[in-house]
Amino acid sequence: MALYINTLGETCAAVAICDRCKTKVKIGHLVSDPNSPGLRVCQDTCKDLYDPYRLPARQTENITLRYPRPDEPLVVPEE
Repeated sequence: MALYINTLGETCAAVAICDRCKTKVKIGHLVSDPNSPGLRVCQDTCKDLYDPYRLPARQTENITLRYPRPDEPLVVPEE
């Protein structure tokens, strides 16, 4: 492994440390973790997939009929 990180051609020549694996990477290769936004992690190796159970619960839909008909009895009442 190289002793230094080559930042040639990068707009920002800074080196940062990944919060998860503690390796030195270029500052442009760190992203915010989707599940823990406070963590800055490697873009390729340490980034988790977003956990769908963290999403808010789905709201129920209010579905109504356009032209509802009144209920008709199925059996004719005996007189």
